[in-house]
Amino acid sequence: QVQLVESGGGSVQAGGSLRLSCSASGLAFSIYGMGWFRQAPGKEREFVARISGSGGTTVYADSVKGRFTISRDNAKNTVYLQMNSLKAEDAAVYYCAASPKGSFRSADYGYWGQGTRVTVSS
Repeated sequence: QVQLVESGGGSVQAGGSLRLSCSASGLAFSIYGMGWFRQAPGKEREFVARISGSGGTTVYADSVKGRFTISRDNAKNTVYLQMNSLKAEDAAVYYCAASPKGSFRSADYGYWGQGTRVTVSS
């Protein structure tokens, strides 16, 4: 079955950096677009970034543009989210997800990881 496993979350001070990883198995990874979403307490899940199967197309939410970078290594079936200049408002549980189409809508993603928590202290 399909499994997506995130790692790399943790606690960091504002202005710091973290790199999240998401390892995928059970799917033809290179043909799936991958996305990162996040959900803060009391808020709806929101789109953060996505990357096409080839890695040639990336899209970011305005709130993270210029600070976060999504990338993928199809040889390792892994997608990454490099997060720099972290702010308090970036604190959330971060989820990776897989979709056969490029989308920023969570409803278009059929496979989800369990999430990894990011805490940002000011």
